[in-house]
Amino acid sequence: MKVATIQMVSGAQLQANLDRARELLKQAAAQGAELAVLPEYFCLLGQRDTDKLAVRERFGAGPIQQMLADAARSLNMWIVGGTMPLAIEQGTPEDIEGRVHNSSLVFDPSGRCVQRYDKVHLFRFDNGQERFDESRVQRRGGTAVTFDLPSHDGHLWKIGMSVCYDLRFPEMYRQYSAAGTDLLLVPSAFTHATGKAHWELLLRARAVENLAFVVAPAQGGLHENGRRTWGHSMQVDPWGVVLCERDEGDGVDVVELTLDRLQQVRLQLPALEHRVL
Repeated sequence: MKVATIQMVSGAQLQANLDRARELLKQAAAQGAELAVLPEYFCLLGQRDTDKLAVRERFGAGPIQQMLADAARSLNMWIVGGTMPLAIEQGTPEDIEGRVHNSSLVFDPSGRCVQRYDKVHLFRFDNGQERFDESRVQRRGGTAVTFDLPSHDGHLWKIGMSVCYDLRFPEMYRQYSAAGTDLLLVPSAFTHATGKAHWELLLRARAVENLAFVVAPAQGGLHENGRRTWGHSMQVDPWGVVLCERDEGDGVDVVELTLDRLQQVRLQLPALEHRVL
């Protein structure tokens, strides 16, 4: 199965981001991708965290979801919409009015949304120069989510969903491993500081310890709001081999992943069968 990682440098204008995402999805389809994965915040990286509130959508309706559905249908491709802000419809008034879910949506080639994952772990970071606290505007999800993708070659891929900061919590990926997951998705917007230190290390570790492919599209570059993201969108095989990597700037990388490779690695080192604790 050919899988595309799409790297972006999203800005503060929703429509411009959607137009660029659509163009990059077209490039992925032209290269034969069956599955294309956009980065976290592909639709908006605003001046302030609260900018997400202005573009939030109810699940099932809105221009961001419509673009993803139309692109999946017209390009005949599975699309994972990185993340987008979805309205909180049940909860405290503070949550409903002032927070969103940071949600990753899966669209099949008919344009139907077949799965939703709400980011579970919310990033907080303060190194004296940069400060982030996603919980101010986001409410965390509570469930690990998978979906099945039947590829053109007749295989059924089980795919586990995660987002960015989730990458630091291996217990979540162990749940996916126990469920028989073949491929782990990690759409991200890592800061430059944390990405430089830990991005490749964590992605390769999650691949090796779970003997699974990892696909991680990212935001990568200097954004309108002055924030710089690490980029280095990457696909990693179950042995920890980096199959593709992009530095900064937007673009598309397509890699063919095979279940034969997955089975080869799991047979030669059946570590998943040896787990005790």
